Amino acid sequence: MNGVDLIYKDECYELVGCAYAVYNSLKYGHYELFYQRAYADELTKKCFSFEREHKVRVTHKGKKVGSYSLDFLVENKIVVELKVADDFYPMHIKQVLTYLKATNKKLGIIILITPDGIRYKRLVN
Repeated sequence: MNGVDLIYKDECYELVGCAYAVYNSLKYGHYELFYQRAYADELTKKCFSFEREHKVRVTHKGKKVGSYSLDFLVENKIVVELKVADDFYPMHIKQVLTYLKATNKKLGIIILITPDGIRYKRLVN
């Protein structure tokens, strides 16, 4: 797959750039919530439409059995999860893949805030 084939390539570039802006300002060592608030501020500056703590209902035969809360749903098409962690853990990947399935969205991005900087992983549904 070359760069032309990437789903939402330009948006992904900008979304990761917002994470770098947050990291450059706050550095490492804060609660995840603080990074989420700063990330929301960066998304607003870039004129992205987004919803924080986007709720996704899970139903069984018309009855609610639970719900998920996504960190961010950007442009109503990209799921973004911010994590303060040293590495991508299987639970992070499973979480985002579950969100993609529940929302029927095509792209999820896990953004890690690590002691060494930003790392990210794109996940496709």
